[in-house]
Amino acid sequence: MSTIKDISERCGVSVSTVSKVLNGYREIGEKTREQVFKAAQELGYVQGERGRYARQQKGYQIGVLFSTLYYQGLKNEYFAYILSAFRQEATKAGYDITFIEHNVGRKSMSYLEHTRNRNFDGVCIACADFTKPEVLELVNSEYPVVTIDHAFHEAISILSDNVDGMKQLVEYILSMGHKKIAYIHGTHSAVTHNRLVSFHSCMAAHGLQVPGEYLREGEYRNAETAEALTKELLALPEPPTCILASDDYAALGVIKAIHQKGLRVPENISVAGYDGISVSQALVPKLTTIRQDTERIGKEAARRLIRLIESPMTTPLESVLMKVELIAGESVKPPQMH
Repeated sequence: MSTIKDISERCGVSVSTVSKVLNGYREIGEKTREQVFKAAQELGYVQGERGRYARQQKGYQIGVLFSTLYYQGLKNEYFAYILSAFRQEATKAGYDITFIEHNVGRKSMSYLEHTRNRNFDGVCIACADFTKPEVLELVNSEYPVVTIDHAFHEAISILSDNVDGMKQLVEYILSMGHKKIAYIHGTHSAVTHNRLVSFHSCMAAHGLQVPGEYLREGEYRNAETAEALTKELLALPEPPTCILASDDYAALGVIKAIHQKGLRVPENISVAGYDGISVSQALVPKLTTIRQDTERIGKEAARRLIRLIESPMTTPLESVLMKVELIAGESVKPPQMH
């Protein structure tokens, strides 16, 4: 049975191009489109309501790539809640969820080989290093894919609105009178990039430049690293009056370092996080943060993937932005006047 990979090899074009042609995208040139359709017909490619990827029978199985080594996997409350909502929505539609691993029995295999071995109908990539070749191989494969927090042209992408979230957060902090704002951001990723761009843009819109020493690269959900970086920030000749953490767990490390310095939050220095996880609102003072709707993200990812599996010709490969909400909390107050 032929697949879109066979068609791409016959035509000398990418799998992504073939996928777009077969799904009705108009951005591909007419000559290429005719070539792809002709090859699909000659190779006996099967496409219909049972799946765009030559899958004649659904097994009602969805594979979930959720690396336990990246962002600490299931220990990360943000992703754990997303996965729970994803599973609930998929189960309601009659699909079972299985994690994609490197081993099946005693046999070692790639993510794509595991997906084919298990005969999944589609794949959700919820927590992974999207730059890894084997992750890219899966995204560019013949399988319907939905990704979370990273955009690909070859997949449906569910994205939290990080640009607007950071804008809301910085605008709020600025409204409190802060101008010396430091940002301990996460490691390089699309999420980090968008938040950094929004941070700089918002500051610039208010005529403020961010000193290089106010920007520190930490790690998502790593309180110890955030603690060490906060100590460096507090030791500056002109320390910031407010510190943004990459996420709420990292904010715990920021607060710890401030307390060890004999200072108080928010009386001496303000702190803000990101994600809106439950622990952030159990703190005293309650953390100022951005709440991401993890339940909606998970459910929307499941709905879109299932729609792509079952009705590929009416389901576009697009990025979906999910709204976020500012939680004012109590950890940001006007800076002390000297």
